[in-house]
Amino acid sequence: MKKILFTGALFTSILGYSQTTRDSINTKSLEEVIVTSNKVSKNKKILPIQVESISKKEIEFQNYQSTAEMLSNSGSLFVQKSQQGGGSPAIRGFEASRVLLLVDGFRMNNLIFRTGHLQNVITIDENMLENADIFYGPTSTLFGSDALGGTVNMTTKKTSFSDASNKTIWGQINSRYGTVNKEKSVSFDFNYATKNFASLTIFSYNDFGDLKMGKNKNPHGDYFGERPFYVATSNGVDKLVANDDKYVQKFSGYTQYNALQKLSYKTNSGYLHGLNLQFSTTSNIPRYDRLTDPSSSTGLRNAVWYYGPQQRILTAYTLEKQKAFLSSDLTLALAYQNMKESRHNRRFSNYNLQHREENVNLYSFSTDLSKKFTKGELFYGFESYFETLQSTAYAQNSNTGEQNGLDTRYPNGDNHMFRNDIYISYTEKTTPKTAWSTGGRLGYTTLNSNIADDTYFPLPFSKIKQGNFTYSGSLGIVHNTSQNVALKANISSGFRVPNIDDFGKIFESGGGFLIVPNEDLSPEKTVTGDLGFVIQSNNKRFKLEHTYFYTRMYDAIVTDTFTYQGQNTVDYNGETSIVLANQNKGKAYITGISTLVKGYLIENLQFNATFNYTYGRIVEEQERPLDHISPYFGKLGLHYAKRKWQAEANVLYNGKKHSKDYFPNGEDNEQYAPEGGMPAWETYNLKASCTILKHATLYAGVENILDTQYRVFASGINAPGRNIYGGLKYTF
Repeated sequence: MKKILFTGALFTSILGYSQTTRDSINTKSLEEVIVTSNKVSKNKKILPIQVESISKKEIEFQNYQSTAEMLSNSGSLFVQKSQQGGGSPAIRGFEASRVLLLVDGFRMNNLIFRTGHLQNVITIDENMLENADIFYGPTSTLFGSDALGGTVNMTTKKTSFSDASNKTIWGQINSRYGTVNKEKSVSFDFNYATKNFASLTIFSYNDFGDLKMGKNKNPHGDYFGERPFYVATSNGVDKLVANDDKYVQKFSGYTQYNALQKLSYKTNSGYLHGLNLQFSTTSNIPRYDRLTDPSSSTGLRNAVWYYGPQQRILTAYTLEKQKAFLSSDLTLALAYQNMKESRHNRRFSNYNLQHREENVNLYSFSTDLSKKFTKGELFYGFESYFETLQSTAYAQNSNTGEQNGLDTRYPNGDNHMFRNDIYISYTEKTTPKTAWSTGGRLGYTTLNSNIADDTYFPLPFSKIKQGNFTYSGSLGIVHNTSQNVALKANISSGFRVPNIDDFGKIFESGGGFLIVPNEDLSPEKTVTGDLGFVIQSNNKRFKLEHTYFYTRMYDAIVTDTFTYQGQNTVDYNGETSIVLANQNKGKAYITGISTLVKGYLIENLQFNATFNYTYGRIVEEQERPLDHISPYFGKLGLHYAKRKWQAEANVLYNGKKHSKDYFPNGEDNEQYAPEGGMPAWETYNLKASCTILKHATLYAGVENILDTQYRVFASGINAPGRNIYGGLKYTF
């Protein structure tokens, strides 16, 4: 509470200062970042929904280790981690398959995106990003299924044409080293251009060692999460081994490789052809939280638990033409994506290593059109996505090499989903002070899943087949009561069609619980109302933006107790487990506030702050906590920039998540929190950059200066301790 009051006092003082600053002074003003999605107006001032953007300039200066770290340290959204090689964004109490991830406008969400926690966002290297837009609230009208809590639209760097007819080459090299995990990262950009042809090539490599947690006690809680011992296998026998340094989270490191190739060609007749190729893969990524699960008999439950290489491939062709159809600007996109992931685990002293592998193919076609009128702009189009899944599994004895059959994570037959949507949206500035936005989307999604072999876990059905008609709409207004104050209101609906993960998964969630398939599911739906205001000083050196939202959720899919063949427990993998299943649990509501403040204290010194609070409950006979509701969180910072220098001091903070606010047996990993719930925390951080030569910029900083030991809510690994990093960017 003290932190909130302190923040409010700072807001008030900055407001007073900004209003008294003379408009005639030629000083820096706050930049308005442009929204990059081609389905919404680029002008943020007339958008009734909350949108935050992270620019290329900010991404380069902040210099985080991964895209997950970039998002979590922005203060704009919450990110959960089960291992170092992870990062699951949560927006307004929605996470994983209820938050839509886009890269260059293409859906990353696929038919096995789960409602728990995901790590797919790390496959987009932050060094490849031009910017990232965060859309808050249901954005299904704009982007389709899964956008219940919001959408993260990540745009990679663009090709650049030469202004002259001569050939032009330019690029940059980035390198970085961090002490907290002995990070070694390097990326290389190369752009070749002529007047009508451009090529952009990017390669990057990241090597992260075992992550070291903080050593100093969190003032809001006791020590926890230390790693006193781990499992090692010697001569084919599992043994508990003492950790030389209990603050090093043994078996949390991994490496990652990324590549991007873009080609662009523009014709004299005005057509722009584009080819977008992306590739990302990792080493094995240890599932750290499962490697620390305790056992009363052996000390640790699992000897091995890791994700196999997480591979993502994107191949996309785009065609753009202004005034191509009914005076509308046209963008056609044809894309293929392949995602591979796998899980590998075995229990202590059980030498049968289990391998479960998933191969997803995603084919898509979209047509996006936009037409400008005197006062407004129309967006409309069509999208089609076809997805397939192949799920395989086997067990192999680590000592003898003998292989045996194993139950698959998903149905082992033919699995596919087919989505087809049309959408339309319109924004009009009806008067100099007022702008309206409205839109709608209609679609139909089919799902087919076949269980070819149920030898290992017999089910009462062998096929799942569904067809769901989907729809959503939005209506919003922005009204400027004066030159300095704008009021915003918006109402929108969202939907999420159940996928293969919802219907057909058999999953051991930990703690003696087993999730079994439930074929009786329907789409989740939400309706959200937003009310907000924006205050900006005449000289544009101060901005306060505040949003209140209230969401009603219908047919919410919740993991809860269930019966399988009349029993509430089953024997699985050698243990008796309590049966859970995904179910439509009626209604839920989520409400909260979000506040953003930016302002210049003096010519080159900018203050910025964010505060986010969310509260969610399932509404049944009595209210119960809803999953994925983070405690309040935000960021306070001072940023100084002048000529060749930049420096920033900031505080990242999270409130406490009390045990009473956890959903029982839910996805928030209460078992990895200390008794009473996850403690509050804050970290103090310092960053700087300097252009030391004409083409060279040096970056340096200290993160978590006090080396505080803490863990982010719902996470299964302690956060990094003190990290001293340095980096160098050279452009040519």
